[in-house]
Amino acid sequence: MKLSDFDYFLPKELIAQYPLREREMARLLVLKRKSGKIEHRYFKDVTEYFKKDDLLVLNDTKVLPARLIGSRQTGGKVELLLLENKEGLKFSALIKPGRLKLNEKIIFNGTGLSCKITGKKEVTFHAESLQQIYAHGLMPLPPYIKRKPEESDFSDYQTVYARKQGSVASPTAGLHFTRDLLEKIRSLNVNSAYITLHVSYATFKPVRCEDVASHTMEKEYYQISDQALQLIEQTRKNQKRIIAVGTTSCRSLEANFLSNKKEGFTDLFIYPGYKFSAVDCLITNFHLPRTTLFMLVSAFAGTELVKKAYQEAIDRKYRFYSYGDAMLIL
Repeated sequence: MKLSDFDYFLPKELIAQYPLREREMARLLVLKRKSGKIEHRYFKDVTEYFKKDDLLVLNDTKVLPARLIGSRQTGGKVELLLLENKEGLKFSALIKPGRLKLNEKIIFNGTGLSCKITGKKEVTFHAESLQQIYAHGLMPLPPYIKRKPEESDFSDYQTVYARKQGSVASPTAGLHFTRDLLEKIRSLNVNSAYITLHVSYATFKPVRCEDVASHTMEKEYYQISDQALQLIEQTRKNQKRIIAVGTTSCRSLEANFLSNKKEGFTDLFIYPGYKFSAVDCLITNFHLPRTTLFMLVSAFAGTELVKKAYQEAIDRKYRFYSYGDAMLIL
């Protein structure tokens, strides 16, 4: 299986730079795997495809304001994306520019914060607490959003049910849900379970090898509570459907099914040929070509059918990627 099998062309103007003001008014492409039929709706209509006692599984991770803008002592601008808190005030980080020297100091003007380069892709802060560091951070918008993070992104790039801090990227399929829509879902006797997968920057990591099977996923932490597990088991017992909201929820459910572990790190790589055991339906955004996310969706619905759906979305000028429109795959 070649990397080029997962390529497609997307006009740049279809990459959403801002979200819609009304989350549930995003467009929804409904893809029916058995018939190959495609329907075009709005996200608020997603409830029409749910059935009594279905289980909606959502990722309640919360995005950290992990992007910081500082300066070198020579005055040059420095951007940090804090990836992982190693210990104390030490982080692995993406650092721009990459030519900074070991022990070089970075100053964050007006904040009382500073840090030093203490290793390759590593910084250590001089600060009172982690909270002080993140208090001066910006939302880590993905690189295809070609603008600076704004105040509105603190809420826009967060799901309304986000609870557990730990991600450097949003589980974007969940951005379309509002509290009112979740309440309507409950009123339809559709159950909801919240699980956690902390999304790492690896979600944007390109696949470099032409042979897809040679790619190695980086590990991400997931946790499924006993309450969520009970709902999952009851849904399976009743032969009802489990609807994963996003690739993160999907991978967590599949990882749990394969390992029987409710908590841990997963590097599960799902690409065509994978047999799904834990997920019946998938709600997802539109993903970049040649990425593991696009491969997961292709595994779920079939590469050719997904490419057909994407082309139709392009022809109809859907909005793509994190702040874009959504798909429901049945």
